[in-house]
Amino acid sequence: MPRRKRDPYVCPQCGTRTEPSKTWQLVSPFPDAKGRITITVMGSFVCPECGHRWRSVVSKIKVGGNEVEVESGKGAKAAIKSDKEKEERRGEIIEIDIDDIDEED
Repeated sequence: MPRRKRDPYVCPQCGTRTEPSKTWQLVSPFPDAKGRITITVMGSFVCPECGHRWRSVVSKIKVGGNEVEVESGKGAKAAIKSDKEKEERRGEIIEIDIDDIDEED
């Protein structure tokens, strides 16, 4: 069952909206199936009303291939795709006749 998306800026104890006191980035070591690297922006929060401290994902950025996808902590997504179509990379085709290989011996 998926987790419920909630606003990372709202205190889970009292519901007061606040800004992160500190942010940092985490970079995934392995790309996903589309070849994109995920950069997760984490935030440390302190509630000004009740003093509760918590950490949460502020946003996620997927970079690589021919597109960039940004996901906020609330679950909203925005994708930016490249105008260039992906060019198919092909190498040089070399044809060899099997009879030519046998004659060299």
